[in-house]
Amino acid sequence: MRRLFTATLIVSAGAIGYELLLMRVLSIVQWHHFAYMIISLALLGYGASGTFIALFKSRLESRFETAFAASALLFSITMVACFALGQRVPFNALEVVWDSRQFLNLSLIYLVFFVPFFFAATCIGLAFTCRRNDISRIYFFDLFGAGLGAVLLIAALFAFVPQDTLLVLMTLPLIASVIMSTRSSARAPLVAVQLVWLALLVSGIPQNQLGLRVSEYKGLSQTLQVIDSRILDVSSSPLGLLTVVESPTVPIRHAPGLSFNTRHVPPEQLAVFTDADGMSAITRFDGDLNSVGYLGDMTAALPYALLDRPNVLVLGAGGGSDVLLGLYHGANSIEAVELNPQMTRLVSETYADFAGFVYDDPRVAVHTSEARGFVARSDMQYDLIHIGLLDSFGASGAGVHAQSESYIYTVEAIREYLEHTTPGGMLAITRWLKLPPRDGLKLVATAIDALRMMGVSEPGQQLAVIRSWNTSTMLIKHGVFTPREIETMQEFAESRSFDTAWFPGIQASDANRFNRLNEAYIYDGTKALLGPRADEFAERYKFYIQPASDNRPYYFHFFKWATLPEVVALRRVGGAGLIEWSYLILIATLLQAVIAGLVLILLPLSRVKRNWRAGTGPRMGAYFLLLGLAFLFIEMAFIQKFILFLSHPLYSVAVVLSGFLVFAGIGSAWSESLARVLEGRGRSPVAVAVGVIALLTIVYVVVLPLIFQRCIGFSDPVKVVMTIALIAPLAVSMGMPFPLGLQHVAATAPNFIPWAWGINGFASVVSAVLATLLAIEFGFVFVIMAALVLYAVAAMILSTSTGTTSPSPLHQ
Repeated sequence: MRRLFTATLIVSAGAIGYELLLMRVLSIVQWHHFAYMIISLALLGYGASGTFIALFKSRLESRFETAFAASALLFSITMVACFALGQRVPFNALEVVWDSRQFLNLSLIYLVFFVPFFFAATCIGLAFTCRRNDISRIYFFDLFGAGLGAVLLIAALFAFVPQDTLLVLMTLPLIASVIMSTRSSARAPLVAVQLVWLALLVSGIPQNQLGLRVSEYKGLSQTLQVIDSRILDVSSSPLGLLTVVESPTVPIRHAPGLSFNTRHVPPEQLAVFTDADGMSAITRFDGDLNSVGYLGDMTAALPYALLDRPNVLVLGAGGGSDVLLGLYHGANSIEAVELNPQMTRLVSETYADFAGFVYDDPRVAVHTSEARGFVARSDMQYDLIHIGLLDSFGASGAGVHAQSESYIYTVEAIREYLEHTTPGGMLAITRWLKLPPRDGLKLVATAIDALRMMGVSEPGQQLAVIRSWNTSTMLIKHGVFTPREIETMQEFAESRSFDTAWFPGIQASDANRFNRLNEAYIYDGTKALLGPRADEFAERYKFYIQPASDNRPYYFHFFKWATLPEVVALRRVGGAGLIEWSYLILIATLLQAVIAGLVLILLPLSRVKRNWRAGTGPRMGAYFLLLGLAFLFIEMAFIQKFILFLSHPLYSVAVVLSGFLVFAGIGSAWSESLARVLEGRGRSPVAVAVGVIALLTIVYVVVLPLIFQRCIGFSDPVKVVMTIALIAPLAVSMGMPFPLGLQHVAATAPNFIPWAWGINGFASVVSAVLATLLAIEFGFVFVIMAALVLYAVAAMILSTSTGTTSPSPLHQ
């Protein structure tokens, strides 16, 4: 059993590590929202394995060690093979709106990446089925190994690029295969295949096929199409893959919102791409401010026309362009915050001479931190808080980020920023201009809500918006704009042919003068959002522009179901660009999950002989279905919610997932002994566990926002420890209902175990995606409350079932 426990732990570590690695890789070659597909894929593999075991149980049980060792070996091989094959599927996410073939390609990706998880799950499922007397301990090592795998993956990504990290991970199931093959009846052929696979790896043959194939529509791919452009530097970490590109023949000119009236030419620049998109620029600077005169002709320069030598906080420093903007305008001091330390090193060390040692200026202080966390722990107040463009124009316009949690632009965030401005100070946010406006109006609505939360009765007196041909800059003042400031604002805009979209006292004739649109969209929208019928306007508007909040932090979600038929009808005449396509991919992934789960899990199970007591199947099937939905609902909601606290999606997935899995494993290990104690007192162990889950979850819903607000500024190691400590008691309780149910099944209907495994897997496959959709539509609190209802119903089902069984299976 020690060999089995060790092999189970190692396989689980490899599986969760591979899951997280694929999330990281697809963020690079495609986009971040594929994370939910990968979670669903992993769970599909676990569900399908239960069906496979049910169909061939008698053959597999007699050859347990051989089957486990072979599955682990195939897991190792397919990790590498499917990593390479999956990137060769000709899927283009930007074409899903008008090319139905892309949904087929998406399905193919889904099936390719499903294969490794199927073999990993087969190992675990075999252990549960063939060694069912040790279910609790096997479940513990399964979950504990998964938690360790998440930690291993994060550590590996700091040391290796994704391709090399894959080679580290694939050795884990290979080791598990060796361990389990020592007493296998087919030891000789297994060892032969293991040695051949190891020889291939040592020869380097697989590694030659593992290069990342970035989508041709991402910014990096497009930039490398320019004549003589070349990559200068690549650095990788869990926070992102940074790629530095130069283009000497056709110079890079990154100056968002630059006026057509400018007389200045931006100097040479280096492009820095994060995960092959989201370009930032490092600008050549020789110390002569005249050489960067173009910085005075951008919409982002507006606050500097209104403030004299301000103390500035730049959130999202990137390649240093916004810091240079502040220096050009004579800022008294600049504190720059950047999440990725590798980005900071590019500007301050690697290309410091090229950038004019801008970060060495005595007025500049650079901090490696997450924006919200830095502001929360700072006791400083600033004359200007500046948030520049943090994403690419192409990605923003295409709806790439519709599923992305962004806690930078929520009502709570804007309120916190404003509380850190001096009286008369300003918050300036520059965004890409999309037509018809979505982003800009949602930002206005969010700012209005934040001001009203602060007790401002007339928020329109503290707002100003100007726009160029491709950007808009919004100012939110800590106080009312004065007539002199309004006059300066108008002069600034007119001299650069920028359009004023809002300022206190604006008239319709002041808007839409230079970069003319069919309508004065932003002016009309802002006026309506400030008026008494704002809710009616937002409801009637074609896009979802309700304010983003920490409970629903999907700032880039603009999709409305009511608009879909109209937009689809126009998709071949320009309407496709109006659809947030990543939201549609999430819907498609949900449909794929349901279909794949039915075909690969439930349909084959229907052929398995059912020799259990009448009524057991429906009752216990419902029990494991509800558990799968409820567990993932809470887990997914917490993963998304803790992004704010832990600063990055991958950190949140790794820490929260490992915390849930490790402590759920501990709960599983304790479940049997706890059940004996509780049943001796006449109490249902599942009901008690669900009661604790409900109590802790409700407390967390109330308390977590307060904890985040007070502790978000703590160091990363402290926040990781706090996260695990917060998750531990809840996860321990959540780890009990599943093994308790399996123990009941093992005692009363052992042939139902594969069904339990498969049905729970099917529910998990669906819930991983469904939880995200529900969070986007209704918020995290709704998802969590729905999970509690599901847990309560499951507890009632098992209590009814055990109540009709004598003696209790937990004592047999």
